[in-house]
Amino acid sequence: MANYRRGRINDEMVKEVAQVLREVKDPRVRDAFVSITGAEVTPDLKYAKIYYSALSGDDKEISRGLKAAAVFIRGALARRMNLRITPELTFIRDTSIAYGAHISSLLNQIESERSDAAEESEPTEQNDEKES
Repeated sequence: MANYRRGRINDEMVKEVAQVLREVKDPRVRDAFVSITGAEVTPDLKYAKIYYSALSGDDKEISRGLKAAAVFIRGALARRMNLRITPELTFIRDTSIAYGAHISSLLNQIESERSDAAEESEPTEQNDEKES
């Protein structure tokens, strides 16, 4: 039952942090198109890891901006969420989206190489049949 509650808190945390990020005035965060991909709250609700992905901007600057805005975000979460303890936030860059895109591009490259190799081998097979 506790894991079910933590799962609900994690989901709600993702939703609320994403909304609060729209209110952050720090240009490092506001201009970087940061999206929240996940949250992991400890069982005692004292700490939370917030996973984020950014479409543009310098990774180090975005990380510094989120670290600077963590106090503001935590305060906003305390007002929005009905928790006895509002967890301390740690922001972690989520590279799974970029990794998935990289794997997808590699698979597309392999597929195109296979189709090119198949097209090159077809004419020689047809020529062999004609000679027989």
